[in-house]
Amino acid sequence: MASQEAWLLENGKGLSHSRHGRTAHNMSSSSLRKKSDLTLVSKVPFSCLRQLLANLQEVFLGTKLSILFPAVPLAIIAQCFGFGRPWVFALSLLGLTPLAERVSFLTEQIAYYTGPTVGGLLNATCGNATELIIAIFALAELKIDVVKYSLLGSILSNLLLVLGTSLFCGGIANLRSEQKFDRRQADVNSQMLLLALLCHLLPLLFRYAGGGHSDALTADPTLHLSRVASIVMLIAYIVYIIFQLWTHRQLFEAQEEEDGDDGSSEEAAVLGFWTGFIWLVVMTVVIAILSEYVVGTIEDASDSWGISVSFLSIILLPIVGNAAEHAGAVIFAFKNKLDITLGVALGSSTQIALFVVPLTVIVAWIMGINMDLNFNLIETGSLALSIIATAFTLQDGSSHYLKGLVLLLCYIVIGACFFVSKKPLGHANLANLGIQSS
Repeated sequence: MASQEAWLLENGKGLSHSRHGRTAHNMSSSSLRKKSDLTLVSKVPFSCLRQLLANLQEVFLGTKLSILFPAVPLAIIAQCFGFGRPWVFALSLLGLTPLAERVSFLTEQIAYYTGPTVGGLLNATCGNATELIIAIFALAELKIDVVKYSLLGSILSNLLLVLGTSLFCGGIANLRSEQKFDRRQADVNSQMLLLALLCHLLPLLFRYAGGGHSDALTADPTLHLSRVASIVMLIAYIVYIIFQLWTHRQLFEAQEEEDGDDGSSEEAAVLGFWTGFIWLVVMTVVIAILSEYVVGTIEDASDSWGISVSFLSIILLPIVGNAAEHAGAVIFAFKNKLDITLGVALGSSTQIALFVVPLTVIVAWIMGINMDLNFNLIETGSLALSIIATAFTLQDGSSHYLKGLVLLLCYIVIGACFFVSKKPLGHANLANLGIQSS
């Protein structure tokens, strides 16, 4: 494999990828990539060094976001030398932006060798790796509110900001042509999001109905309900993956034009399987390091900037962390390819709501931390209205700029709500942690 990879890189070629099975996430991420010029690298006389330099060039310079990579070492230096913690927070956020895009790139490189089915499973598990890693580190530091805020913010960002911006820009750019999309994919994702909403609403309503009270001898029934609902959502997500990758995969495959104007027909693997796997592990480790910095400094940044933790977690974290994917969705909306845009926005929302959120509850359960699905009244209400507004927007299979503008305005109002909110970050007490005092 190493010799084959070296030959491919030396000749500027790669394994061709079948057009069959490309998902919206694959195509959205590829819109921000750029081809690397290996002319200078090919003149290096030593094959091992030539291969190493070619890999480095593909990984670090093969994206339009490569300008943000210096933020990664700067964040680590700022943390190690005790610079201002708000600076560590800001640099870590900037560093996460290209890393998230590179994880998508490396996942797709591995999929060239494993096939579209395994590649789809990798995308289903690694597509929102940044959010999951941040959530786990926040749990480890007992910042349950940060976990809930960041995951809620990812869903709201995809449904309102990404989809709204895409529909608005796409509508403006295609004023003279009607924008159509396949309603079937939107209907499936909307139904899954409504299931997730039900699982979020019931713990909240159960507590308000008076059924969530517990004493020292009785476990919190809201917590039990949340754990059962999380298991149900994970089962639903597994069935959703089977539906998406096997039984009804034709509904989710990105439709490509025959003229190949997006360049997808010419794409090929530029990294070997093991090279891509090793780089994926390295990128995941770096994401984990920066995620730990983000979680550890978010309160200091909140105090220094005078912005609530809820606003930083719900608005700022998702925007920066998913900037690459969001930009790709908008680019395809400009090209009047709304099926790809919807696959990115709705697919990411469904993945967060039905996979990352319940998995976080289960992980907290294993860690002995009592995290439930009660996201409080304002947060859950914002989620409910966002899902309903999105479902109504997509019900007729067509789009125009006014629909996108309405979703954007909804996001602005929700953002303003959390900006003016000065509710302090709640710290879990002994009871919430499942720890009994001696």
